[in-house]
Amino acid sequence: EVQLVESGGGLVQAGGSLRLSCAASGFIFEDYAISWFRQAPGKEREGISCISGSDGSTVYADSVKGRFTISSENAKNTVYLQMNSLKPDDTAVYHCAAVWGIATMKKSLYDYWGQGTQVTVSS
Repeated sequence: EVQLVESGGGLVQAGGSLRLSCAASGFIFEDYAISWFRQAPGKEREGISCISGSDGSTVYADSVKGRFTISSENAKNTVYLQMNSLKPDDTAVYHCAAVWGIATMKKSLYDYWGQGTQVTVSS
């Protein structure tokens, strides 16, 4: 059974940092790309970062470039999202998701999703 479990969310002041984790199981990690998406109330779910399980290449949305860093620890089947210089606009539920093959942030292509972790940034 495929599982993606997020952790690490919480409440933080603007300018602060959080590190999210996505623990994956039930599939061959290196065959998949893992992305982080977020969804704020009343807004579309947006892709913010992606990492390829095969070669570690990464993609970032402009909204987080330079502030967020995605990384993976293949031995633990875990992907991390280090979030620095957080802003109130970063407040959302953050989900990780897995797609076979190519690294993309097109959410319709994603096969598996985690339940999400809430990130709240106060001003």
